[in-house]
Amino acid sequence: MVVFLSERNLHSVTRSPWGPRQPEPYYTKTTNIYAMALDAEAKFPFLQTDSWLTDSVFTTVDKQGVTQTKKVSKKKPAVQPAKVYDWDAAQRSLYQVPVKSGNIGSLNVINGYLYWVDAGDEGDDAGSKIFALKITESKKIEPTEVAAGVRDFVASANGKKILIRYTNQNLAVADADGSKVDAAKNKVELNNWSFAINPQQDWQEMFNDAWRMMRDYFYDRDLHKVDWIAVKKQYEPLLPRVTDRYELDDLLSQMVGELSALHTFVYGGDKRSPSDKIPVGMLGAKLTKTNTGFRIDHLYKADPDFDNVSPLARPELRIKEGDVITEINNVPLKDIGDVGELLTNKVDIPVKLSLSDKAGKRYEQVVKPMSIRNFYNLRYAEWEYSRRLKVDSASNNDIGYIHLKAMGGDDMDDFVKQFYPVFNRKGLILDVRQNFGGNIDSWVLEKLLRKAWMYWQGRSGGPTWNMQYAFRGHMVILCDQQTASDGEAISEGFRRLGLGKVIGMRTWGGEIWLSADNKLVDDGIATAAETGVFGPEGKWLIEGRGVEPDIEVDNLPYESYKGKDAQLETAIQYLQKEIKDKPVPAVVSPQHPDKSFKYQIGIHSLSSNFLQVFKLIGCWF
Repeated sequence: MVVFLSERNLHSVTRSPWGPRQPEPYYTKTTNIYAMALDAEAKFPFLQTDSWLTDSVFTTVDKQGVTQTKKVSKKKPAVQPAKVYDWDAAQRSLYQVPVKSGNIGSLNVINGYLYWVDAGDEGDDAGSKIFALKITESKKIEPTEVAAGVRDFVASANGKKILIRYTNQNLAVADADGSKVDAAKNKVELNNWSFAINPQQDWQEMFNDAWRMMRDYFYDRDLHKVDWIAVKKQYEPLLPRVTDRYELDDLLSQMVGELSALHTFVYGGDKRSPSDKIPVGMLGAKLTKTNTGFRIDHLYKADPDFDNVSPLARPELRIKEGDVITEINNVPLKDIGDVGELLTNKVDIPVKLSLSDKAGKRYEQVVKPMSIRNFYNLRYAEWEYSRRLKVDSASNNDIGYIHLKAMGGDDMDDFVKQFYPVFNRKGLILDVRQNFGGNIDSWVLEKLLRKAWMYWQGRSGGPTWNMQYAFRGHMVILCDQQTASDGEAISEGFRRLGLGKVIGMRTWGGEIWLSADNKLVDDGIATAAETGVFGPEGKWLIEGRGVEPDIEVDNLPYESYKGKDAQLETAIQYLQKEIKDKPVPAVVSPQHPDKSFKYQIGIHSLSSNFLQVFKLIGCWF
């Protein structure tokens, strides 16, 4: 019998594509456990035996009332030939194990039990659960929850034990008897474990593995005509001179760089890092040193629709640009060179600021400084927001603006937040400058390819159209020298699919895609570029050259420093001209049809009909 997983519970949680943001079918908890009999005489172990077959009234007995039994031959069985399975018959012997559908994986048969991992609801950060079910007939089939908050498990070679890996990095070893595991009692204590490792031998192994993984996974079996054996001989003599893991990365980078493929990365691994890193709190503002403290020249502002606010710009505070911070936690700032000196280890910890406003009036406020990463995100968000405001203002809200800084799951959310409020404008700018890639190009392009072909008009309000939320106006895409990977794919696809012009500068030039599964022994990465990209004309795309814009515009450093964005301005001007020369026709509902019907009946004929009716019912006057 073969036990396997199959995704067959295909019932969309979203029942209709009608609604805000064109909801799409969403499938979750699609997996069930199935068993397929390879032997026609095999019995599905969870199949309930019919009670009639065990009732003595229906059991065959001999004349003495003793149940007949088959005689067992004592002869030594002959060597059986290799089994040939009837796969057509096996497919008709398919059973579903009677457990609920779920997001199931890691199915295993261990010690007479089915073990599997259920990831639970999508987006649940609490980890997965391990379940076990005894492979036997039972009137009540109920799996046992073996462990929760786990990443995965593995069985021992003899099938008697399981090793569980929890989301908190703890390990536990327990009996594979289908019972619930006590995580604390069965925890593997690693605190006192130590291993003697010869670094040079370790680095030699990682060097060899990185070389082999390039040889075995690179998309081109001929390795771009590079003599890969000779490359190994060239770089291997440098290994004895490596003194730490960082230098090994340098050596691996030099070696794999010989393949001239941009999607080849070396990072991670068991590197030493200082334990005394001290987080510094940030106030989310541009500050200038004065004689009395630090003047607030600018409070960074992002889209107010989303919670990304400077610690000094919270709505409950009275802090304004131009005010001066004179003290932090009662420490005067006039002799302090940088406010970071007083904000070490203060991330998300309340601090008291003493300030003076433009009129010289002193006041105090309590704020929570943000981390350096969140400060970076705030500044980036302000750049995005200021681009959108500039487009809205310059185009009188005729042109919409979308910026995607990458092409991952979070960026799908960003697209949804930005696209649907402007889907009905006359023009659209899709900005993928600085985009460092991902894999959602096809999803974004699909949204932009939708075409309106039919319209609805209700009793009130304006018309809407099908396909829902199709963009009917003119579009352009912005890219630059730092647009990479999937940012390049969407730029090239945008043009090839006829959506509009590409404006900006030639992109990075990396389009051989990868999986990042090439792990080294210390969990480092030496990725192989695994999947090349080519066009229908039979030529490799983008790799080593990048996407050439239709309209080349560079943002010069000093002009950018002064706040000018020549690429964005060019996009606005181009779309305004397109809108003027090829106006998007307004959707106007036609006149409603006149379906009234006027009866043409003569007066004499009407009088005659009335008289006939009255005669029939006996009414006469």
